[in-house]
Amino acid sequence: MLSGNVSTTCLIFTRKAFAIVGNDRRAAWVSISCESSRYFNWKVQHSLQKSQLSVQEGKPLTDNVMRHYTKEDAMAGPRPVVMTGPSGAGKSTLLKKLLKEFDGVFGFSVSHTTRKPRPGEENGKDYHYVTRAEMQKSIANGEFIESAEFSGNMYGTSKAAVQAVQARNLICVLDVDMQGVKSIKRTDLNPLYVSVQPPSMDVLEKRLRDRKTESEESLQKRLHAAKVDMEISKEPGLFDAVIINDEVDVAYEILKDALLLEIQKVKVSNKA
Repeated sequence: MLSGNVSTTCLIFTRKAFAIVGNDRRAAWVSISCESSRYFNWKVQHSLQKSQLSVQEGKPLTDNVMRHYTKEDAMAGPRPVVMTGPSGAGKSTLLKKLLKEFDGVFGFSVSHTTRKPRPGEENGKDYHYVTRAEMQKSIANGEFIESAEFSGNMYGTSKAAVQAVQARNLICVLDVDMQGVKSIKRTDLNPLYVSVQPPSMDVLEKRLRDRKTESEESLQKRLHAAKVDMEISKEPGLFDAVIINDEVDVAYEILKDALLLEIQKVKVSNKA
């Protein structure tokens, strides 16, 4: 017997899902998730109307806008994917293969930065360019899921930027460092966490040297950071998947398997 607190909406989703897919429980769950995602998208779009305008103009988000970002909103669209790994681990190669095979399934959030635009860069496309004071205020107001500072410039990902991708029914990919992973862990974003690691430090060093793009000093800094990264990735429960990228094709299959349920949800929802 169904308990009295089961919502009518959930019952409608369930009946519709099983009417479509019969007794296939996995397919039904995917269908239910997709129906729920579309149902809540109206709320996401409403909360984004003002935040999108602020983001596009490079302005800090107002408290009135961000107070609508709730845990329910975070679950409204496909779960984001947080990917991390040291330079040379092959993360970019795996992402390129993923985007090529699943066109129209993944999307990237546009980050904020306090640095000046470079020639050819566009505000709202490459980055949202803001002042340091604006970004510090937004971070203090809890409007960012992660932020860091490099070479005197601030960088970060706003909650609204991720919501904008989710509202288009895309899986938002966040490419962050280990500091970013721990920052996101303190939010209610509820993403999938994937760490891409090299098979060994020796292999990583060879890959970086073969690039011939690093000075010896820069290379040693990257190797030191990678060693720390690899140790942290072993922490139990920190990642949903830790991929040792020894052979690209094998690593890619593991990545696809880790993201398969969310990919299926998006594809089913887009067909409906």
